[in-house]
Amino acid sequence: MKAITLGLAALAAFSALPAAAQDMQPRPPMMQHEGTLLEITAEGRSVRVPDVAIIEAGVTTQAATAAEALAQNNGRMNRVVAALKAAGIAPRDIQTSNISLQPQYRNPVDGQPQVIFAYMASNSVSVRFRDVSKSGAILDVLVKEGANTISGPNLTLSQPAEALNEARVDAVAQARSRAELYAKASGLRVDRILSISDASPSRVFPTAERFAAYDAKGVSVQAGEQEVTATVTMRFLLK
Repeated sequence: MKAITLGLAALAAFSALPAAAQDMQPRPPMMQHEGTLLEITAEGRSVRVPDVAIIEAGVTTQAATAAEALAQNNGRMNRVVAALKAAGIAPRDIQTSNISLQPQYRNPVDGQPQVIFAYMASNSVSVRFRDVSKSGAILDVLVKEGANTISGPNLTLSQPAEALNEARVDAVAQARSRAELYAKASGLRVDRILSISDASPSRVFPTAERFAAYDAKGVSVQAGEQEVTATVTMRFLLK
């Protein structure tokens, strides 16, 4: 029995050796580079003239009953949509964004409960203009046909990917230029690029102008410019 006990103990000790030995094995060394590491984060830019304008236009009506409020609202919104299509806006560029019907209450007097005195119906559409120069004329059409809530335009690009790629190329060029500058100032040279990391792009839009109340004598919409930016982080080896 003593021999068996010793044998089992030895077997247990032997079984534990691989794990212990594995823990004691040296880990592979991290890749070493002979030279100086330089990490640079650079931002590239691309400027475009916006070629798409998006305007939110709506109709708000109020009547004594919910059915009447909706009927009035539908009639006016149908005229607005028809006018947009007549002005050359494609059906795919007109999208309903919100429909609501809400009761209107009188303020309670002397502890009396609130009483509904009317219903307010709202319907709004998002309109995309693929010719920014027509924005002013379309706004006039909206007002003439009964749209009484208008916001925008939000100016954007129909093909942002092209501008974004141009900004990325500029970001890499900016990073390489700065790497050459640091290397020269340090008495070194850029040997090679070790890594490139593309950060999430951010686009800077011009401030959207809000149109509240105005007459239909012509609204001036200026496209201006839109700046697209991209950020890249690069690691260089200097020698």
